[in-house]
Amino acid sequence: MFLDRDIVSVLLISASQKWTDTILELLPHRQFQPVTTVCTAGEARRLLLEQSFDLVLIISPLRDDFGAQLAIEIADNGQSGVLLFVKADLFEQASYKVESHGVLTLAVPCPRMVIMQSVKLLVATRARLRVLENKAISLEAKMEEIRIVNRAKLLLVEQQKMSESEAHRYIEKTAMDTCQKKSAVAQEIIRTYGA
Repeated sequence: MFLDRDIVSVLLISASQKWTDTILELLPHRQFQPVTTVCTAGEARRLLLEQSFDLVLIISPLRDDFGAQLAIEIADNGQSGVLLFVKADLFEQASYKVESHGVLTLAVPCPRMVIMQSVKLLVATRARLRVLENKAISLEAKMEEIRIVNRAKLLLVEQQKMSESEAHRYIEKTAMDTCQKKSAVAQEIIRTYGA
C-alpha cells in the first residue's frame, strides 16, 4: 500500500523537456523513484515490456503518437496508474476516449498544485486497487484449494467407497495429523488415485 514513506516508481513520457522538468520538480525524490523518462510511445512500449511502473504520466502529444492509445494500452494492462496530460481544447475528447479504461486526464495548462493533487489522487487510487487485486488473488487461491479438495473427495468416494462426509473428514484429519494443508493432502490423494 502506498503511504508517504512508500516508494513509487514512475514512467514519465514527454516530448517536451520543459514539461519533463516541471513534472520532475513536482515529484519528491523521497517518494517517487526511480523516475524514468522517455520521449516517444515506442520507447515507452519497449520499456514496459521489460519492467513495470506504479505510475505512468503521459504528456501529449508525443513525437510519434498523441498518447491516448498508449494510455489505454497501459491502463488495460492493469499494472500502472495512468495520468494523461492534454491541451485544454482537447480535454473533453481525450477524456471521453480514455476514462472508461481508468485513465485520469488533466487539461493543461493548469496550476502546479492541481498537477500534484492529481498525482496524489492517482497514487491513492492505485494503492486501493492493489488491495483489491491482492484480495482477488487470495480468493482465487482459496477457490483452487476447494477444487483440489473436492476432486480428492470424489476420488475417495469412487475408489475407496467412502461417503462424501467420510472423505471430507478423512482429508481434514490427515491434514491435522500430518501438519499439512488440506490441499497438500488432497494433491497426494489425487496422485495416488487419479488417472
